[in-house]
Amino acid sequence: QFPFGRRLPCDIYWHGVSFHDNNIFSGQVNKFPGMMETVRKITLSRAMRTMQDLFPLEYNFYPRSWILPEELSIFVDEVRVMKDSNPSWKPTFIVKPDGGCQGDGIYLIKDPNDIRLTGSTQSRPAVVQEYICKPLLMDKLKFDIRLYVLLKSLDPLEIYIAKDGLSRFCTEPYQEPTLKNLHQVFMHLTNYSLNIHSGNFIHSDSVNTGSKRTFSSILCRLSSKGADVKKLWSDIISLVIKTIIALTPELKVYYQSDIPAGKPGPTCFQILGFDILLMKNLKPVLLEVNANPSMRIEHEQELSPGVFENVPSPVDEEVKVAVIRDTLRLVDPQKKKRKDTHKKHHGIIHEHPALWEVSPWQGVDEMSSEVPPKPIPSVILCCRCQSLKQAPESREELPDAPKSPEAALPSLCLKQVFPKYSKQFSHLRLVDRVAALFIRFLGVKGTTKLGPTGFRTFIRNCKLSNSNFSMAAVDILYIDITRRWNSMGLDKESGMCLQAFVEAFFCLARKKYKSLPLHEQVSSLIEICENRLAALHGKRLLCGCG
Repeated sequence: QFPFGRRLPCDIYWHGVSFHDNNIFSGQVNKFPGMMETVRKITLSRAMRTMQDLFPLEYNFYPRSWILPEELSIFVDEVRVMKDSNPSWKPTFIVKPDGGCQGDGIYLIKDPNDIRLTGSTQSRPAVVQEYICKPLLMDKLKFDIRLYVLLKSLDPLEIYIAKDGLSRFCTEPYQEPTLKNLHQVFMHLTNYSLNIHSGNFIHSDSVNTGSKRTFSSILCRLSSKGADVKKLWSDIISLVIKTIIALTPELKVYYQSDIPAGKPGPTCFQILGFDILLMKNLKPVLLEVNANPSMRIEHEQELSPGVFENVPSPVDEEVKVAVIRDTLRLVDPQKKKRKDTHKKHHGIIHEHPALWEVSPWQGVDEMSSEVPPKPIPSVILCCRCQSLKQAPESREELPDAPKSPEAALPSLCLKQVFPKYSKQFSHLRLVDRVAALFIRFLGVKGTTKLGPTGFRTFIRNCKLSNSNFSMAAVDILYIDITRRWNSMGLDKESGMCLQAFVEAFFCLARKKYKSLPLHEQVSSLIEICENRLAALHGKRLLCGCG
């Protein structure tokens, strides 16, 4: 551990909290810049709403959400309209503070007027969502899933999902929300950090019982009852890929700000914790994404009043050790050197892309319900020691090929899902292309906001102004949208953020293609911009040659 950094470069830097724990200029870092900000509840909800506007059926796995305090009046009005149109609708809503964790500050309401506005909403914004009243129950208890996802690369996008996760159980039998039981957190909230304080919490040495179990044990029980586990697993993989597609535009803006293109810098990877709830009909619902999922493999046990000791947790150990071990195997910087040496030595001219041969939907994911530890100092791993070797590149080794030291290790628990299934999801990456346009016109390296000159240059170069949309109208559009977005955020840097640019881009697309669905409007405008910028670039190259 190097709490204050280290001068000599290393291959892998393992930071405890964020990319900025230390100043890193080479190697690989286990955090992406901006990830903590991108997965906050409000930012995530805005990103998912953008995708729901474009692809409502593809993104129906995220609950309807409103952002407080700025959308409070919209929330009240929409709920009133929905109740008027359907008097039998008796909704429950869950309020989650934007920066909260471990269940802190979460509460349930039946009426929008019950939102607690006593002084804290302005200083502590929140998200209010429709509460899932009919979750899947196991042993009469509500539970959720912690699924571990490795974002190995942002560009090109590369995603792995752990084949097992953790299931975190409530500690009181579930009943649908009523005014009498709304405040019973042990019945409605699955957070480990809350339920650990319940007298009914069960620590078990078995991964199949207790208040925290492997997700694979849940799937086995479901399968024994005739549930279509392969479809469930397929739906979960789809949810994960779509969620990361929604997050990548914002992440790319942060990435280019901290690691400008063309300059030496580190590459990044990150383990994320996806919290997923299963509905009664086995439809997975995304609850939230954690940038720093706890990797503890023990829990505290009270020996006597005020005296605690750390006790191993078999469930956590089974799932988390495999995730970290195989993450390091996948990012091992010596892997490519060994592969190249092996090819050169044996004249191998083909690749074996499959790291493990399991049916695409056979994996099982377990969710981890544990109290995140206190922030730990950054750890720097020097992989030159070769303690982590590469997984075998194929099942058949040439007769004279040296045996891999990794042969004794278990098969990889991390399954690649992207780009493996990229063809099924490539049409969803429209906002990614809008973000590429945004980044192109940022101008000053290191910034995350577009100035008025950059926005005008974008309009001019893409030839989007005309007699019906003058440059004066362009300036008004920029000012109106930028002012509103800047009034909502805590970031005091002036200029147009990516979310504001996306809104402006959608506005332009609606003006230009009035009769098309939104995703076709946006796609058509993107193609025009990309083609005109490509033509302009080619023209400049010709002028340069001349």
